[in-house]
Amino acid sequence: MFPTFQGVPFVTLFSPLTLGDLDLPNRLVMAPLTRSRSGVDGVPGDLVVEYYRQRASLGLIVSEGVYPSFAGQAFVRQPGLVTAEQVEGWRRVAEAVHAEGGRIVAQVMHSGRVTHPETNGGREVVAPSAVAINGRTRTYTGKYPLPVPRALETGELPGIIEEFVEAARNAVAAGLDGVELHAANGYLLHEFLSPASNRRTDAYGGSPANRARFVAETAAAVAEAIGAGRVGIRISPEHNVQDALETDPEDVLATYGALVDSLAPLGLAYLSVLHQDPAGPLVQDLRARFGGKVLANNGFAEVTTRQEALALLEDGQADAVVVGRPAIANPDLLRRWHEDLPLNAPDSSTFYTDGPEGYTDYPCWQN
Repeated sequence: MFPTFQGVPFVTLFSPLTLGDLDLPNRLVMAPLTRSRSGVDGVPGDLVVEYYRQRASLGLIVSEGVYPSFAGQAFVRQPGLVTAEQVEGWRRVAEAVHAEGGRIVAQVMHSGRVTHPETNGGREVVAPSAVAINGRTRTYTGKYPLPVPRALETGELPGIIEEFVEAARNAVAAGLDGVELHAANGYLLHEFLSPASNRRTDAYGGSPANRARFVAETAAAVAEAIGAGRVGIRISPEHNVQDALETDPEDVLATYGALVDSLAPLGLAYLSVLHQDPAGPLVQDLRARFGGKVLANNGFAEVTTRQEALALLEDGQADAVVVGRPAIANPDLLRRWHEDLPLNAPDSSTFYTDGPEGYTDYPCWQN
């Protein structure tokens, strides 16, 4: 039972929550965080198993972005959900998290144009349009400018959707609790949404509704394949990273409004929104239109604090709070925030390195 105030349930960060098929013991969600610890073969090993096991007390763990095809690998040592060995690696992760009473979903992330042939095994880089990101990327053989991608043909899009579907099926086969579709931060699905990266003239480009179409179709296909109650989706309107620019407020509202209107009938487990103002009119309008559970994440440029997380829930601005860097540095973040204990500081120099340092060696609070 929830605590009540004047007969009204009083929801806090530490109240239970149901997201589709998942029953969470609290509303503190670990954000998807690239950590580059899975080796060239993309197989989660012992370190990855231990890292996620340590954080199982959080209400829900969303894994780092996992590629659904070799061409969709964005980063060095990124894990995949393609090979039997990768699926078995995730099975070990799921078993370790579940043994500690936790829940974990895989974030399925296709890189789109945010990759290089020196990272994805020499494969072609594809995107909605042949527009390159102005920047460089770290590969297995050095840093290079991001290449001009090949624009996907209309007839290829069902095959890309099927890659997401197969990765979701593999996640469920591995014993993970579901998937989160990554439609944020400038990767493939987000590239379709942004007018800066989507210059298409077919049914998947031009108008806000057309730019939202591919993401909506992907979500519908994945939900049909594994059940909507196992599927969440992450968006980041106006985040403006990796040249997926969204600078016209009217277009942003029209695009994401069209997307959320298409998602609402699917009955997805949740919508996760990364935005600097989760209490503002854009996010709250999308929340009302979605009609289901909405997770808020305001910590990208700045780290989400305990007080901010508590306020988002207690003010009724979200159903759960997603946090990143505090969860990296504090495997027992739930306890620390519940008891208002001091936090370990994250070491950003080890975010994307290899080995246990800055990964599995952050200490828990000692009484």
